[in-house]
Amino acid sequence: MKISVILLAAAIGLAGFGLTGCSSNEVEYAYPNASRGKTGFYEKEQEGLFGSDGLSLFGGEKGSGQEGGGSGIAVNSFLWRASLDTVSFLPLVSADPFGGVIITDWYVAPETPGERVKVQIYILDRQLRSDGLRVAVFRERFTDNRWIADKVSARTVETIEDSILSRARELRVQSST
Repeated sequence: MKISVILLAAAIGLAGFGLTGCSSNEVEYAYPNASRGKTGFYEKEQEGLFGSDGLSLFGGEKGSGQEGGGSGIAVNSFLWRASLDTVSFLPLVSADPFGGVIITDWYVAPETPGERVKVQIYILDRQLRSDGLRVAVFRERFTDNRWIADKVSARTVETIEDSILSRARELRVQSST
């Protein structure tokens, strides 16, 4: 009985997932857009299952206005690869190249065993721009047998963002030669 209920729930979930891409001109909610100075969500119009440009497996053609290095992902590929390179020492929980979200797991550095950090990176644009990237860093300290949230300096976040942007520029220069 329990197995049939689970199978039924899975079938309904898959059918619902399949139908969500069939309609067009719906409003979807995108990730927070730092370039607009908002902390909330903004609406964007959905053109169809694969967007207005269709499905791109290997990126846009030269001169098509689609900058990104031709990796077939929905965000700037230079920012994406640079972000992964920058946080490569952290264990990954999730990496969504179509949504532009990278989430790491908690990391405890050997030199500071009573402190751990976690990073979330949001790539918000298909262009290589500084406002097309948002980084959130979380820090906790181990006190009284539990992890307690601690402040993260704005300079830490800026350093990570600068490191990602510098690496993305290097990747773009390397790809053009």
